[in-house]
Amino acid sequence: MKHLVGGAIARVAQFLAGATIHGERPSDTRQRIYFANHTSHLDFVVIWAALPPHVRAHTRPVAAKDYWDKKGLRGYLAREVFNAVLIERDRAVAHADPIETLVNGLGDAHSLIVFPEGTRGSGTDPAPFKSGIYRVATRRPDVELVPVLIDNLNRILPKGEFTPVPLLSHIAFGQPIRVGDGEAKGDFLERARKAVLELREW
Repeated sequence: MKHLVGGAIARVAQFLAGATIHGERPSDTRQRIYFANHTSHLDFVVIWAALPPHVRAHTRPVAAKDYWDKKGLRGYLAREVFNAVLIERDRAVAHADPIETLVNGLGDAHSLIVFPEGTRGSGTDPAPFKSGIYRVATRRPDVELVPVLIDNLNRILPKGEFTPVPLLSHIAFGQPIRVGDGEAKGDFLERARKAVLELREW
């Protein structure tokens, strides 16, 4: 049942976003961390929907627990359809280390969709990346890091709005990167951010 619901959601997301996909979409199920700019609640849904179904089935979005861990449809989608990794944003009430939660979310077979800015931006240049992606990547150096650029979703579902407006958007997948040997955290985070920005050339 959840596969049917997931397929239907993917088709609706593709219709609403009207996304043109650039670059080479991953075609196999090796473990990856897709990292992207963040401008809308639709972001992870649209990236997830852009993946081939067999890749999508192994890919878990990372999302805010306070928004998605609810009773009813939202919670059902997060748990049963997206198989989301839910992170508590309020460290004062968090019961687990978020980095440990992400590493556990990868496990031996899953990929993740993350937004290293940590919060939604304006739709222009992404804000400086927070350290989480670096910390997870150094814990799991075997996992590819794939930059993804999302363009125009902030206009399809602006901040504070709940009803999407069908418009055209673009999703660009870049070439995988990894943390270099001895690469400093700040250097890597800026390199990763630039890897997303450079996809605007599409």
